[in-house]
Amino acid sequence: MYTRLLQSTNRLHPRAWDFIQLMRLDKPIGIYLLLWPTLWALWVASAGLPSMKNLLIFVFGVIFMRAAGCVINDYADRNFDGHVSRTQLRPLASGKIKPREALVLFAVLVAMSFVLVLFTNGTTIWLSFGGLALAACYPFMKRYTFYPQVVLGAAFSWGMPMAFSAVSGELPPPEAWLLYIANLLWTVAYDTYYAMADREDDLKIGVKSTAILFGDADRLIIATLQGLAQLCLLLAGARFELGVPFQLGLLGAAACFIWEYHRTRRREPMVCFQAFLHNHWAGLAIFAGILADYALR
Repeated sequence: MYTRLLQSTNRLHPRAWDFIQLMRLDKPIGIYLLLWPTLWALWVASAGLPSMKNLLIFVFGVIFMRAAGCVINDYADRNFDGHVSRTQLRPLASGKIKPREALVLFAVLVAMSFVLVLFTNGTTIWLSFGGLALAACYPFMKRYTFYPQVVLGAAFSWGMPMAFSAVSGELPPPEAWLLYIANLLWTVAYDTYYAMADREDDLKIGVKSTAILFGDADRLIIATLQGLAQLCLLLAGARFELGVPFQLGLLGAAACFIWEYHRTRRREPMVCFQAFLHNHWAGLAIFAGILADYALR
């Protein structure tokens, strides 16, 4: 239904669907993976009672910045995506959208995000520049390093310290960075599954990733990263006095990780991609645990 609703915008403008695909609004998995950790931080920072203003700022900020990230990613990869079977029909790779149009759209989305940040405070505004820098440089990292997933993790986690500063007006406390590190580790893990789906094509065109770097140890390293992320979340939970509901949420996430590890044992590209998608449920389980923890107090 969501996709059909977006497709109906094509009646308003014949190229609308091309721009929707460029922003990946037809594939909201990235919104979910960025949204859940941001909500973890916002709920914890607000002791379970976030203001409606902050909630709207961060929900729409996630949508706009994820869309901007997809646009600049496809701009950076416009000469590569045509050689990868899964991405060869993307609007920039197929020529439906011109590079200049993509850059204009990226600038508009960033501007919309910045307008939202202006409704917070000075500390959060300054932090937002770090998030923009990470989002803009990530797509180019796969040319120079085998660790683009680490840069993505840093970018996908940046909304967390911003959520703390939006609530308090100050830089996040040390324990908040445990949440940041946890999400960074988790992001590297699930984006390695994503990269495993494209590994053969990436090797042919010379694109780097953690999936290529890890080789046959990929699944073991992913499981280790997920375990370390859970450990950081447990430590953060203890510092923020989160109890049994939160821990049950972590158990739900752990069950998701175990399922993914089992499913990817043969490393079929499509199954690895499904494992990447499945991480949405892990993020939701953790948020549900935080939500329940504060609601039951």
